[in-house]
Amino acid sequence: MNLGDRIRQLREEFALTQGQLASSSSVSQGYLSQLENGEVKNPSAAVLLRVAHAMRIDPDDLFDAAGYPTVRALREIYETYESTVDSDLLHYLARLSREKQRRLLFLLEGIERVLGDVESRPADAPAWADKDQPVPGASSSSGARGVELTKLSR
Repeated sequence: MNLGDRIRQLREEFALTQGQLASSSSVSQGYLSQLENGEVKNPSAAVLLRVAHAMRIDPDDLFDAAGYPTVRALREIYETYESTVDSDLLHYLARLSREKQRRLLFLLEGIERVLGDVESRPADAPAWADKDQPVPGASSSSGARGVELTKLSR
């Protein structure tokens, strides 16, 4: 349901006229009419808050209908994110600068490429022990098996 329809639905549920709601939310009746008709594309958060308070509803209801991020939606995203990432890892990463986080991600992606598809290997066979697979970054002329890593400065 779009914002205008939601405002109209709530206003009618509370048996308010446009004039009453406009007056109690400190917006003009014309602007409220434009909101209800979908003619206002990006209403301000302040207007949405005043309209929500005038109807004594949770402002998130109108923010959600307007497509704005809400505390409720952000909390759901955070809880989903929090449950899929180890909390110790999150705390560690939060202490690092953006540059160090990018470098660490680059390093982890490189390790993932070296290890390949870990699920297809036997449980007791480490990916790095597969001698038939070339290691990206290894010198082919020297025959050495290894990857050159750049030290992350702290």
